Amino acid sequence: MTISNMDRRHLLRAGGALSMLGAAAPFALQLAAASSASGQSASSYRALVCIFLFGGNDANNAVLATDTDSWGRYFAARNTGSDPIALMPVGTAPTPVGQVSPVTGRTATPVTPEAWGGVVPITPSTPNPVPPGTNATTRTFALHPFLAPMANLFSAGRLAIVANLGTMVGPLTKAQYQANSAPYPASLYSHNDQQSTWEAGGPQGAQFGWGGQFADLLATSNGSNSLFTAISVQGNAVFLSGQSVVQYQLSTTNLPAVLVSSAISSSLFGSSVAPAIVQGVVQDTNGPNLFMQDYSSKVIRSMNAAATLNASFGQPPVTTVAAPPPFTNPLTGQIETNSLAVQLQTVAKMIAANANLGLLRQVFLVSLGGWDTHKTQNAIQPNLLAKVAHALTYFDAALSNISGVDMRSNVTAFTASDFSRTFTTNGSGTDHAWGSHHFVWGGAVNGGNIYGQFPTVGVDLGTFKNPNMAGQALVPSTSVDQYGATLGRWLGVSDASMDVIFPNLKKYAQRYLSFI
Repeated sequence: MTISNMDRRHLLRAGGALSMLGAAAPFALQLAAASSASGQSASSYRALVCIFLFGGNDANNAVLATDTDSWGRYFAARNTGSDPIALMPVGTAPTPVGQVSPVTGRTATPVTPEAWGGVVPITPSTPNPVPPGTNATTRTFALHPFLAPMANLFSAGRLAIVANLGTMVGPLTKAQYQANSAPYPASLYSHNDQQSTWEAGGPQGAQFGWGGQFADLLATSNGSNSLFTAISVQGNAVFLSGQSVVQYQLSTTNLPAVLVSSAISSSLFGSSVAPAIVQGVVQDTNGPNLFMQDYSSKVIRSMNAAATLNASFGQPPVTTVAAPPPFTNPLTGQIETNSLAVQLQTVAKMIAANANLGLLRQVFLVSLGGWDTHKTQNAIQPNLLAKVAHALTYFDAALSNISGVDMRSNVTAFTASDFSRTFTTNGSGTDHAWGSHHFVWGGAVNGGNIYGQFPTVGVDLGTFKNPNMAGQALVPSTSVDQYGATLGRWLGVSDASMDVIFPNLKKYAQRYLSFI
């Protein structure tokens, strides 16, 4: 096959690790045309930040229904096993380590819920409907004790909760799922496949993520710096993989871009002459074939982009972005590095750099791993939740003043995770499940509310039959497609383009949610 009849898009993507491609694929051009036809345009800066919790966060211990009916079934299901994971009721004082809890009669240790105090109540501004299968007259809610800082963001109106959210092919009931009479996602309880389905609409092997496809449509608004449209601070991920956009990966150092020229600007193999020769080779655009010429042009673009970005990070307003405050592990009392907060600091710096780079739209990805809590959940999840709360409250504060400008209304952050976990404990942890609860933060968010029907709590037992839970897993009532489309519409993606990015969206009567 000659270079002239090769698929140019695949050729360029092969060299795309160096930079974002300048030419858009036909598919992306069609989406862009649809977006243009809708009359939507980028008039001011906006950014989406995906916070992926890799491993499957147990949302049943993050957001809780606390009305008497719901709490009774929750506590009965989780206050069992060799290391019970049931949290303490609202208003319960922490039991000092070594003393007996008046709630459970067990001796508190640093890694038992008795020592953490009760769950933190939150009051949605709009009452969430009481679902079938519960005797409550009013639903009440709370967050895990170590998410207390996020309760403050919730009451301030900058944090919303989306209930019972998950990967779906279309609307599905518990009865349909159990009878296998309607489609549902493949490999429901597989980490890799569900991460991919969350990020790209299909199991492992899917090529294009919805964040990257958003960036395909919006990169043209960013002018000469369009290669900074899709930014990953956690390594390569399909979420930011587009048809034409290649994600730009940053480190969390003061100079976050890999600068090839500096790596070869001094001595090379003991020679002071070799660096200049090597640099000349990689920047030579006069090669004998189109591949060499194209590759060299991408190397040059990458080197120039890295130099531009590093220069921006070395001057105001980026240098005014404060570092995260120290993070204390609430279980050990020790100071730890909160990698999520450090990643969000880099995102905040990149947002601040927009003053010099002139970007209008960006999509970011950060992450925190370790959520696969099959055992010793009490020793793992609470610290991770505390890191999320610490990182998000830092991000809120950092964006509130970027050289005197409050950028919080220009940025929306949202959580994602493989799946939630089983409602009952396996003794000291929980296993893979499905529907989950997620957080959306930002100044444009209609915060202080729970969106979507918060499900009936409890597994089928005796005469009690939960209409939302099949076995140990919640059947989602809201899809990732609806969640992503709502975020994309705020970012500026057209309604017509949504049906291409989220082909299952047309199956839902409610295409968009009202959390933003």
